[in-house]
Amino acid sequence: MDISTLNFLAIFVSALSSFVLGGLWYSPLLFGKTWMAETGITEETAKNKNMVNVFGLAFIASLIIAFNLAMFLGSASTLGTGAFYGFLAGFGWVAMSFAINDLFEQRSFKLLAINAGYHTVGFTLMGAILGAWH
Repeated sequence: MDISTLNFLAIFVSALSSFVLGGLWYSPLLFGKTWMAETGITEETAKNKNMVNVFGLAFIASLIIAFNLAMFLGSASTLGTGAFYGFLAGFGWVAMSFAINDLFEQRSFKLLAINAGYHTVGFTLMGAILGAWH
């Protein structure tokens, strides 16, 4: 794959879409309260973090993920193939990697479902964007 054929705006937008999805996914509107209870994070401990650093590094990680996914998809992908391969990467690689760790760390199925679900949906969304707009 020739890097010069990548659409870097599509990579940026797909990373941004995953980042926005995470904001919604882990908000009180969806799974935020359950996620906090399952991880033991409280409002007070969350406030003590450098959120600029956390969000900045999380967005950089999303950019790297989107770039890697774009490299795997290539320029012949479509919305459908991008979404399908994004789903396979999110569920088959990322979610199952979480499952292995969570089993050994004795974490709850709720936490696995929240985190693995986010990445499965996020990779699917990124793949769809990258596939449709390359």
